[in-house]
Amino acid sequence: MSASTTDFQQTALAKVAPGTLLRAGLDRILLARTGALVVLGDAAEVLEICTGGFLIEAAFSPQKLFELAKMDGAIILSANGTRIVRANVHLVPDPRLVTTETGTRHRTAERVASSVDAVVVAVSEELSVISVYYRNNKQTLQPIPAVLSRASQALSTLERYRERFESVLSSLAPLELADQVTFRDVLFALQRGEMVRRIGAEIEGYLLELGTDGRLLALQSAEISLDFEERFDSLIFDFLGYSDPIEIEAVRDSLGSLSTDDVTDLRTFASWVARQAICEPLRSVSVDHGDLSSVALSSRGSRLLSSISRIPAPAVAALLDRYRSVAAIRLASEQELAALDEIGPDWARLIRESLGGSPIVAPLER
Repeated sequence: MSASTTDFQQTALAKVAPGTLLRAGLDRILLARTGALVVLGDAAEVLEICTGGFLIEAAFSPQKLFELAKMDGAIILSANGTRIVRANVHLVPDPRLVTTETGTRHRTAERVASSVDAVVVAVSEELSVISVYYRNNKQTLQPIPAVLSRASQALSTLERYRERFESVLSSLAPLELADQVTFRDVLFALQRGEMVRRIGAEIEGYLLELGTDGRLLALQSAEISLDFEERFDSLIFDFLGYSDPIEIEAVRDSLGSLSTDDVTDLRTFASWVARQAICEPLRSVSVDHGDLSSVALSSRGSRLLSSISRIPAPAVAALLDRYRSVAAIRLASEQELAALDEIGPDWARLIRESLGGSPIVAPLER
């Protein structure tokens, strides 16, 4: 999901979501089959394209919006929608601005939204739909049952992909302990994780559009996504060479800019990951001509260490600072581990037992 789309959802759709007073007023207008043009913003740049109308300066209420919409002109609200500033206003945006709309009200709405920093809402009298404009984005609000249906389907998909992601991590764990991880193994894990991120972002958009009607879906989504970001970031930390949380976040943001086709195509995705990585095995790898399974990678082991029952974060940080890979930690003696300030003999014994036997991977709780 692009940054502009996310900005549109958070800035525009959230203001007209079910449960807000503005949406209650718009629904009244919709039911009465009365058209309306509403601008959320009374900054100087908005007022400069307004002519005529009446100065209202009254607290917002759905009833007032409904009554004012019976007049032909636009209604100007404050940016946060708490005040009605003007009504029956004629908007005169630059007519040279390109618009794809056909109706007068919607053409004006699109031009205003692209010329000023304000959310513009157009209610169609003929089609009985609500269209939201912000900058160069537009979305026609769908009936709540339809949005709920799509959100539920996306939620089921998210759950399946999260399970696949956890399955890949479980398969990766013994390879990390044996120091037998290949570039291909890491790519599969990153691919599954990125798909979980994308589906989750799509669901967030639905939840913004649903407002209070999406409370239960929001709880389910939060449960499925529990600790996902930490586990996904651990892949970047363990295999791509990054340690700074800000740098890891930058890699995630850059990954989000790839198309879905680029993520699902293994060679294309491998080329991107190799360019992003700062660890030596990947900086010198030739993706176009080499076998991805022939490139060996060592895991730093942050995910495996964090999944050891009750181990404190300072102890994990001390191990990661002292050793370059989980294989090196496994080779260290119990006495050597205990000598670290944050470890001590008790944690050293648990670490040796956990990493020396079967890997302990935190299960995905349901």
